Amino acid sequence: MNAKRKRGKPAKRAAPAPPPGHPYVRNLLGWYAAVKRPFPWRGTADPYRIWISEIMLQQTQAERGVRHFTAWLRRFPDIRAVAEAAEADVLAAWEGLGYYSRARNIRLAAKRVMEEHGGEFPRAHEKILSLPGVGDYTAGSIASIAFGAPEPAVDANVLRVFARVLDICAPIAAAGAKRMVTEAVRALLPADAPGEFNQALMELGALVCGRSPKCGECPVRGDCAAFRNGTAADRPVKGAKSARTLRETVAGIVLDADGKACVRRRPPGGLWAGMWELPGGEIENGESPGEAVARHIAGALGTPAAVRGEIAVVRHGYTTNRAVLHGYLCELAEPAQTRRDDGAAWKWVAPGELASRPFPAGHRKLLERLGWK
Repeated sequence: MNAKRKRGKPAKRAAPAPPPGHPYVRNLLGWYAAVKRPFPWRGTADPYRIWISEIMLQQTQAERGVRHFTAWLRRFPDIRAVAEAAEADVLAAWEGLGYYSRARNIRLAAKRVMEEHGGEFPRAHEKILSLPGVGDYTAGSIASIAFGAPEPAVDANVLRVFARVLDICAPIAAAGAKRMVTEAVRALLPADAPGEFNQALMELGALVCGRSPKCGECPVRGDCAAFRNGTAADRPVKGAKSARTLRETVAGIVLDADGKACVRRRPPGGLWAGMWELPGGEIENGESPGEAVARHIAGALGTPAAVRGEIAVVRHGYTTNRAVLHGYLCELAEPAQTRRDDGAAWKWVAPGELASRPFPAGHRKLLERLGWK
């Protein structure tokens, strides 16, 4: 039977999970051993490396994460190095990955490991889970891979896989669906290789059981209820999508008579906390992007700026909104007032000094357009 959708009503109840010791485990582990991708965080039981990789990959594709992971380890080879680093250095190392609260939580967690656990990463699942920025999935992944604990690690990939294995017809985000999947995975965990099994499930979801399932390539399709029922293409069932709002902003690279750029460091709390930014802000109704950037610069610096031209338009997609950033190259129209540096903390910085300062991704892209990397 192929994976094409069958007509008719879906099953009202999820199929039973494969029992412990089922061939599903053996077949999946055999497949994983043959095809697993050689990522630098695999083949190690070092909890620090596993932890960093899992946090880093939460919002990053694995192939892209390799470069960031390798660079991070060069800069912070162990937990002590992160704990002793300044927040600005940690943010700079994280630049390009977004969601900077993850980097701040890594630093806070490293400090806690040094202070409360003598520098040794905790082994117990509940202690791992208590670290800042660590949730159920990350704790299960670290506990199983680093310490061989029989803890499931259920991420979006695993939810998708087991929505098909169990042929769950309820929305996967519904109350109880994740609990059902978690318990099904827990029941299958082999005592001698829980970490390998968790990684194999994630790999299956990434390579085979994706949004468009490749059932013909699946090593465990014989034990997949959705494959048998012809509903694999319809699983997982998604809930209603919330409307995403559009947020349009501007930013200006403002140069003074010496060719220095105007930047400032944001306060320690709120959006982009502790990072550096270019002057700019929201576009008001009826206002063009060029008018908006001129208004924001005049308000920030107390003097008008000449808008020379648009550098780029940077687009971002987030869970609940879409953002468009219009970037402009600007020059101060009144050179005599270029040294304003008051409580707003605007600084004039040479282009060569900007690379070491952490900027939001959109602002960094604008700087890179001018070759300031």
